[in-house]
Amino acid sequence: MKDRKWIDVSAPLFNGMVHWPGDEPFHRQEMMSLEAGDVCNLSKIGATVHIGTHMDAPRHFVEGGASMDEMPLDATMGRARVIAIENPEIIPVDELEGQEVSPGERVLFRTRNSVEAWTTPEFRKNFVYIPEETAKYLASRRVRTVGVDYLSVGAFNGDGPQAHRALLSAGIWIIEGLQLGEVEPGEYDLICLPLRLVGSEGAPARAVLRARRP
Repeated sequence: MKDRKWIDVSAPLFNGMVHWPGDEPFHRQEMMSLEAGDVCNLSKIGATVHIGTHMDAPRHFVEGGASMDEMPLDATMGRARVIAIENPEIIPVDELEGQEVSPGERVLFRTRNSVEAWTTPEFRKNFVYIPEETAKYLASRRVRTVGVDYLSVGAFNGDGPQAHRALLSAGIWIIEGLQLGEVEPGEYDLICLPLRLVGSEGAPARAVLRARRP
């Protein structure tokens, strides 16, 4: 039986961490400190809402789509499946066809990103991604939630917007920026809670997994 401890699969937030090119990088600044004689320690933070481990709401690419505060909690709480992808470039349809992905599933993809892409603060343009064809396939399978192990489901150059639209327009909630390097393929309990940002197209999130009982 697998160890059933909770596994934190969220990216830690710190100054200098990797971020999407053109986005405001994460920064935390101390405004008050006990060491300086202030009454308490106090910090402020800044970044885009798509920093580190985060979620995309339909509103991100779909006009009139739901925002993060409208996300049903069961979209990211409950049974989830981690699927290992062998292809070093994309998450292809042919690797998913044998997985029998079913309606309502929460699927998280572990690729070489989890081993390679998070090892440097420099953004990697050649990360493994979901192409439009695969996004349409997942939409046709009516999955509930899709999670990936780098900063975008879609390619940096290419059909990234189309892949997002194919998923989000089908009502699929997206988790990006997972760190799955220590997670074996299989069935897990998932808790992923994004910040409840009213009207926002995305939000930072904390995600944890626990192996399910056999």
